[in-house]
Amino acid sequence: MNGPPHDTTTEAHQVQIAIYRRMGGHRRLQMGLQMADHGRELARSGIRARHPEYSPEQVEDAVRVMYLGRELFQAAWPGRPVLAP
Repeated sequence: MNGPPHDTTTEAHQVQIAIYRRMGGHRRLQMGLQMADHGRELARSGIRARHPEYSPEQVEDAVRVMYLGRELFQAAWPGRPVLAP
């Protein structure tokens, strides 16, 4: 990132960067994995809101399509329908 996000002051961004730098690599990795988990849950929530008729398995397939793209999804799960995310 070249500068602070648009919703953050420069000073707050500098404090945040300093905190991240003091963290060990393990903690930064843990935070990154947690953010990825939260992102997937947000994706699931959006898919469920747009497609309430989807079963839990279909929601997961739609998340996979969103993350992997149609072609890779079809290669990994041949024969399964490609659902709209």
